[in-house]
Amino acid sequence: MVCDVVIPVYNEERQLRDSILKLRNFLKNNLKIPWRIVIADNGSTDGTLKLAQELGKEFPDVLSVHIEQKGRGRALRRVWLESQSDIVSYMDVDLSTDLSAFPPLIGAITEGNDIALGSRLLSGARVKRSLKREIASRIYNIIIKIIHQTRFSDAQCGFKAMSRKAAGELLPLVKDNEWFFDTELLILAEKRGYRIKEIPVKWIED
Repeated sequence: MVCDVVIPVYNEERQLRDSILKLRNFLKNNLKIPWRIVIADNGSTDGTLKLAQELGKEFPDVLSVHIEQKGRGRALRRVWLESQSDIVSYMDVDLSTDLSAFPPLIGAITEGNDIALGSRLLSGARVKRSLKREIASRIYNIIIKIIHQTRFSDAQCGFKAMSRKAAGELLPLVKDNEWFFDTELLILAEKRGYRIKEIPVKWIED
């Protein structure tokens, strides 16, 4: 088993290096299967791409990929479909989701689930964010449940993993390349009977 940890970035030169160093240190000490970090730069106009390339040269377990157009979904689709790893995953560059949830997230896939996602709305989750964002998130997820009759609790938490097999089957079906990518992917997966596991997370608003 090998895991790709993808970090989609757009104009993140200020925090990219610190985040990658923190993530590398965590993975070295806490993830039991082989891994690599993939920085997916999608259309940055600052020094993000150059920094990502420098990190790739500095560390053999870091790879930088450049996607010319913006869109988190577009970046994830390309990197995940090109991956040869058994598990593909991603997290936001600000590491707003506590990394302690990452080994259980990957463990959910090694145990046989197709998709695993962090949830800020499950019992046991601990979240620090503005009231405005809290209300907006809950309303969004309620609307998704009502319209699509889904069961998952948190479509938009930037903390997900899936098997390469599921990625290869589902990603060609997803039409959105931007912010709705996560939600569409989960709706498709649930409707087609893929095994989905949610992990309660600690999450702090950046």
